[in-house]
Amino acid sequence: MPFAVVLDTCVIYPAHLRDTLLRLAERGLYRVLWSPDIIEELHRNLVKSGIDKRHVERLAAEMNGAFPDASVTGYASLIEGLTCDPKDRHVLAAAVRANASCIVTFNTIDFPAASVDPFEVEVIEPDTFLLDQLDLAPSAVLDELVRQAAANRREPKTLRRMLDALAKAGVPPFGHSTQLRVFVDPDLLQYDEVWAAAGTWNDNFGANPNDIVRVAGGVVTDLKRG
Repeated sequence: MPFAVVLDTCVIYPAHLRDTLLRLAERGLYRVLWSPDIIEELHRNLVKSGIDKRHVERLAAEMNGAFPDASVTGYASLIEGLTCDPKDRHVLAAAVRANASCIVTFNTIDFPAASVDPFEVEVIEPDTFLLDQLDLAPSAVLDELVRQAAANRREPKTLRRMLDALAKAGVPPFGHSTQLRVFVDPDLLQYDEVWAAAGTWNDNFGANPNDIVRVAGGVVTDLKRG
């Protein structure tokens, strides 16, 4: 039986990343898990971002329909005894209840080792998880990425553009075969959003500069000097 993985809300919020993760689960590379709390948080955040409520409800229904065994229940009594970040205890509780092998999340800092080791739950970022899947089943992963690119109604239509889209979604080590060195001028940190380009000249996207530093491992340094 494939190993069980709880997907935190933050990794199923970006559309391209969500699609990739669910396609690999549908392929049978792992058993996907979430909880009603995770889906409710996804619903709330997507609606807050401006997506129509009916579309979000349809998305949640499609996810639960495609993976009828994914929803974990009966974990509420476990929450109080956990020591990870309070807002993420429901995620760990669901993982413990389902005997999941790992939690995939951008917020690994919220799950200190001391809080998860007693339950033998590994907490990893999505880029590491995807690279592991690529290592274990390269043909299957690449096949699903090609299918995902072709199925997208707007963009992308090629594997390269699909990888660029995933890099934008927060998994740059997976989206690019070579880790890029990123330098950020400290003056940029005063802005809530800056615009960057990736892949091709017209691939522009907005991002919080602090998120760029965090996700890409950027080095803050004065780029204006001589």
